[in-house]
Amino acid sequence: MTDPTQLVAEIEALAERLGRARSSVAGRFIGQEAVVDQVLAALVCGGHALLVGLPGLGKTLLVDTLATVMGLQSNRIQFTPDLMPADILGSEVLDSAADGSRAFRFIEGPVFCQLLMADEINRASPRTQSALLQAMQEREVTIAGQHRPLGRPFHVLATQNPIEQEGTYPLPEAQLDRFLLQVDVAYPSRAAERAILLATTGATESSAHAVFDAEGLIAAQSVIRRMPVGEAVVEAILDLVRACRPGEAEGSSVAGSLAWGPGPRAAQALMLTVRARALLEGRLAPGIADVAAMAKPVLEHRMALSFAARARGETLSGLIDRMVGQVLRLEAAA
Repeated sequence: MTDPTQLVAEIEALAERLGRARSSVAGRFIGQEAVVDQVLAALVCGGHALLVGLPGLGKTLLVDTLATVMGLQSNRIQFTPDLMPADILGSEVLDSAADGSRAFRFIEGPVFCQLLMADEINRASPRTQSALLQAMQEREVTIAGQHRPLGRPFHVLATQNPIEQEGTYPLPEAQLDRFLLQVDVAYPSRAAERAILLATTGATESSAHAVFDAEGLIAAQSVIRRMPVGEAVVEAILDLVRACRPGEAEGSSVAGSLAWGPGPRAAQALMLTVRARALLEGRLAPGIADVAAMAKPVLEHRMALSFAARARGETLSGLIDRMVGQVLRLEAAA
């Protein structure tokens, strides 16, 4: 059993280290503090993140910067309609030796890394997208009957353009559920955009520096899972997730608005990410405010509006805000 004093020291040390990582990222990716915090939370929780935003908002820059700051070996895949599973996973080739013998040799694909950037992931066919399912869940791939482990740790940061839908394939629900968070990347504020102009159009640009390494990130993921979570926060997570399911008694208020709602993996994601958010804000344990803050990035890609709700002009974002207000206000009052 962990000594509470030692655990507090580990949590405080990790919070300080995450603060330095956040500052290093902010030197290159300017003015999107919430985005940086959410992606950092996904990494320290051991999960994957889907970055949704228009082109030119710095999604690729963010992933590249994070690879440096977290000390991870990274690869990038540009998803296109003609991309094949073997282009991601790798393939076996037949080699001929000098003595005339021949044998198969496996050539690793770009998935064999620690941080994989899947750029415009919805441009690949469902057959190619499915190549990532086992990798994202089990951290290994099976090729020609052989189980091949991936890098440790292994994270996927995928990008998606929310506007342009021609020539794209919507991600299957099973794959969306494997992303711990959906991170919406919006336009920067005027002050942030001014800072971007000044920082990126001069003779030199800021560079990021490593704060973590692979072993340090794995240790951080262990600390996150040992952080205490109060009973009130656990109940708030359960109440919120169950209230967003149209088939549950708690979800009666959304029964006419949702086709389907979040599963247990959403509650698991909230349990982890509220701890990470508390750490990023320098606190030793999460509160109900953390549940409210992480509700949208955890739940939005795990729910679908019904046809009637879309016809009424409802949005998932607005629905989640409403449920957070109803459920968590009651929790706070209790």
